[in-house]
Amino acid sequence: MLRVIGKRLALLVPTLFGLSVLLFLWVRGLPGGPATALLGERATPEAVARVNELYGFDEPILLQYFTYMGKLLQGDFGTSIITGRPVLEEFATRFPATLELSVVALIFAIGVGIPLGYMAARHYGKLVDHGSVVLSLIGITVPVFFLAFIFKYLFAIQWPILPPDGRQNPRINATHVTDFYVLDGILTGEYDAAWDAFQHLILPGLALGTIPLAIIVRITRASVLEVQNADYVRTARAKGLMERTIRSRFILRNAMLPVVTTIGLQTGLLISGAVLTETVFAFPGIGSFLRDAIFELDYPVLQGFVIFIAILYALINLLVDVSYSVIDPRVRVQ
Repeated sequence: MLRVIGKRLALLVPTLFGLSVLLFLWVRGLPGGPATALLGERATPEAVARVNELYGFDEPILLQYFTYMGKLLQGDFGTSIITGRPVLEEFATRFPATLELSVVALIFAIGVGIPLGYMAARHYGKLVDHGSVVLSLIGITVPVFFLAFIFKYLFAIQWPILPPDGRQNPRINATHVTDFYVLDGILTGEYDAAWDAFQHLILPGLALGTIPLAIIVRITRASVLEVQNADYVRTARAKGLMERTIRSRFILRNAMLPVVTTIGLQTGLLISGAVLTETVFAFPGIGSFLRDAIFELDYPVLQGFVIFIAILYALINLLVDVSYSVIDPRVRVQ
């Protein structure tokens, strides 16, 4: 297990190195240069010269790269043009909101997707199977922002049973310890604040988790269909094992490897792809901040976001590999 973790962490180094080179060349390859792109309509020759001197764009390209890498290794992702604050500080402020939203969406996708996919495979060719296939196709094809608008209109405007936007009611004077609002409410005993924060997560969580739910249903269904016809399953039935034991130990457990891979990929996509959902629900996370950075051409934020997501993906892949070893002992032997 430790060897697997060590190998994956070692692979993180060349991955981030290659990504840093691509990002560095991308910024320097902007039309008119990075200074012109940053200034936009205000790109007078004097302003461009000042920006080049301020950011070191007038130095030799190799020296620029080593300076850029040195700052990255020190945790300096640059300064946001919009707010004037360090990019890492901005991410640290907003990441708990996005992570909390992604956890709710992932719980919804896994909690509904795996049982539904398993039931579809068990009742292959029947109404449950056809219904799950149709629902998964709808979930994959309908854009997430459209679902977000539908959910918001139905359950926050037409039938106002859930809050339409934000992260918490501003009239609630809640104490924030970890910046995870639901957890903070539980830790501090402010259960009204925790419940209010959870209500604000329901609609964006459902909208964000719909596409992962559809994918998990399809992958689970296909994997269970393949495993339940395997030779070792037929052998277990021939030996007279209880059907419950066969389903849990032989079918479901062996079918989980591709499902775990899918969940790992979808987790990264949830965190990195929350831009539209957070925009519709005015949710103050990384996604909404990234939207502002795109419109304002805040390239330090965009660079920092790409590197941040790359590190996150690498760590998620590491957890997926570890889970392989837990689910399937053959992986540990290999």
